[in-house]
Amino acid sequence: MKVGFIGLGVQGKYLAINIAEAGYDLMVYDLSSGPLDEVCSRGAKRAASNGHVGAHGDVICVCVLDGKQTTDVVLAPDGVLATARPGTLVVIHSTIEPAIVTQLAATCRSRDVELIDAPVSGSESGAKAKTMSYMVGGSVEAFERCQPIFQTSGHNIIHTGAIGSGTRAKLAHQLIICVNLLAAAEGMRLGTEAGLSPEILERVIGTGGAQSRVAERWFKLKLGSHARKVFYKDLKLCLEFAHELNIPVPGAAMAQQLLEKIVP
Repeated sequence: MKVGFIGLGVQGKYLAINIAEAGYDLMVYDLSSGPLDEVCSRGAKRAASNGHVGAHGDVICVCVLDGKQTTDVVLAPDGVLATARPGTLVVIHSTIEPAIVTQLAATCRSRDVELIDAPVSGSESGAKAKTMSYMVGGSVEAFERCQPIFQTSGHNIIHTGAIGSGTRAKLAHQLIICVNLLAAAEGMRLGTEAGLSPEILERVIGTGGAQSRVAERWFKLKLGSHARKVFYKDLKLCLEFAHELNIPVPGAAMAQQLLEKIVP
């Protein structure tokens, strides 16, 4: 199977390396030459454009920042859809607006190309360690076709339902993470200001009702400015989607406002 991968950022670079090292015929593209050089040194082929990747891959993975970039990669005159053959499968790893996923899927379908959404969780460390989680929306056939590719970076791969459901699941996931970050930041600060050691606090949280992955690893988390930008973008999507659904999510709004303190 020939695979294409577009977007070699913090996560994407290692997802692509894992695919290449698993032996797939992989072609990659990114606007930055550094990541391209690194992934190609691990066995991938270098593309000259998004369209070049579109002509190569049976399955094409897209892992860029936001909805605008995703739309450009797929639909621009030199984009994936301009050169993809009928039967090609496009996989969107980016966390973007659910409506954009639906629109892109419909446009691809009109060209006999299938699109699924498969956002990921695990960040750079998970991609390196091959412990990523995937939330996959689309047909069962497309899910099964992509599963071996996803397994190169992790085995927590969940078929969430029809197209767009993976993205909706990811937004719920990100909201919970960010509100957990806020709770952990406040609770851990209270504990340390009261004179408790980080080790004691982690033991207390790990065995009590406040147990969470975020809190248990609070003093070991290595989050920085890149994570803050991603969380801010994802929370913005959560708030917009909640508005569409006409449901209040005040915790998400507060977490977004306080991200600079939660994720320094």
